[in-house]
Amino acid sequence: MEQIVIKKLAVVLCGVCLSSSVMAKTQAEFQQYLTNLKQEAIAKGYDTQLIEQAFATASYKEKVISADKNQPEVKETLETYLPKRVPQWKIDRARKLYKENQEVLEKVAKDFGVQARFIVAIWGLESNFGAIQGGHNVISSLVTLAFDGRREALYKRQLWAALDILKSGHITLDKFKGSWAGAMGQTQFMPTSFNAYAVDYNNDGRKDIWTTKEDAFASIANYLKQEGWNDNLTWGRQVQLPADFDKQYILKRGTKTRKQWLEYWDKSERSLADWQALGVRRVDGSDLPTVAVDAALVMPDDINGRMYLAYDNYKVFMHWNRSYYFATSVGYLSDRIAYPKI
Repeated sequence: MEQIVIKKLAVVLCGVCLSSSVMAKTQAEFQQYLTNLKQEAIAKGYDTQLIEQAFATASYKEKVISADKNQPEVKETLETYLPKRVPQWKIDRARKLYKENQEVLEKVAKDFGVQARFIVAIWGLESNFGAIQGGHNVISSLVTLAFDGRREALYKRQLWAALDILKSGHITLDKFKGSWAGAMGQTQFMPTSFNAYAVDYNNDGRKDIWTTKEDAFASIANYLKQEGWNDNLTWGRQVQLPADFDKQYILKRGTKTRKQWLEYWDKSERSLADWQALGVRRVDGSDLPTVAVDAALVMPDDINGRMYLAYDNYKVFMHWNRSYYFATSVGYLSDRIAYPKI
């Protein structure tokens, strides 16, 4: 019995030694990778002091790689997802915060041409209204993910964008925090999205999506507007199909690129009058609105799940995050912010 215990202990100790050896090798390779990145940053024209300061904070984060490789694959349907993603407490809080920030929200809405309820919905779903922004060092996360190698070009592009943010003085290095993947602030922008869409709405010289709500609201609105938002439209509506409905009209699933997805959208899109003629009705069984609006028929799950006629603004949600569940949850929350009227 004693010999068995000793053998098991030896195996455990061997495993620990092996793990430590692998980690030491990884750390050594990471440091060499970091050295190479510094040289690449210098070649790109970044200031030496900025490079030294930024990369001095960078360390290999095994938890980041673990999170990236082991993202949960829970089998969900929209029926189970929406109550968890948009529970009643979140709806209540969204309505409360809308009212508290109504003046600035409506000013942003007017300036950018994006209805305020959609700004609040994205704010709530991305960061729980600014409460959950992530505590990871952004530089460390991006360098670690680039070093991992599976999507090196993507994360190096994000890293250079992150250096641009620091260079411009929008955030200090000690406060440059985000999710394990590098998404930042109340908007959860990746660095390239920050550089493309972030707004200094209060004119203090910084695009502060971390602590300044006005900047966060305007940045969300700017993103939506730049990607084609139409404030004459809403996002879509849940519908019901007739029993003999031809599935060829449903937007095809399984696309690998946004370009392909948009091509499938165009094939599905037709007027509400055409959908009415095909037997599609509101979810309560009544006729569709008699307005000149085109829509594609979206199926987040399968033919037995919820079905939606999605308007052009739905495509903007899908540009933000190409997930039917995300896009639909934004629309779902926005409707519950707007009705009943605040």
